[in-house]
Amino acid sequence: MRHEKKGRKLGRTSSHRKAMLSNMAASLILHKQIKTTDAKAKEVRRVVERLISYAKNDTTHYRRLAFAVLRNKEAIKILFEDIAPVYLNREGGYTRILKLGRRPNDAAKVVLIQLVDMVGSDTDKKKKSSKKAAGKKADAVKDSKKSEKQAAVKTAKEETPDVIDVEPEKTDPEVNPAGEEIKTEE
Repeated sequence: MRHEKKGRKLGRTSSHRKAMLSNMAASLILHKQIKTTDAKAKEVRRVVERLISYAKNDTTHYRRLAFAVLRNKEAIKILFEDIAPVYLNREGGYTRILKLGRRPNDAAKVVLIQLVDMVGSDTDKKKKSSKKAAGKKADAVKDSKKSEKQAAVKTAKEETPDVIDVEPEKTDPEVNPAGEEIKTEE
């Protein structure tokens, strides 16, 4: 009997399972949501909720405990600086699991695990706005080049006369280089 045996083995060795859960926790912290199977989501939820509880006490000791699990400096920085302040007044329940149905090839239950209060909030908008700002800067450079070209065209138009005589002046009979007259029909 499995009395008092917590956790799921997930069909992996302990080292593989530990590495997988660490990577999934880091991905969840970096991206605020991930799509995975139901069993893996329930296991990674345990890891992430403990890490967020560590992050609420921003001390060197708790940073080291979190780093021992995640092994990702960027994820630690985001966890302690961006995520923890959002959850200071919340006593647990930092994640939500949304069921998406079954995967077509093996019929595994697929879910979306999210950080509550983080998906669709200011933190995601900051990332998108920074990408938009970078795109706007590129557009501004393109627009400035276009406006420079348009300004050059306008100055060229202003410098040239309004009416340009395209028709050559009519002269008396045309003469070829040999000095003979060319007859034109009128």
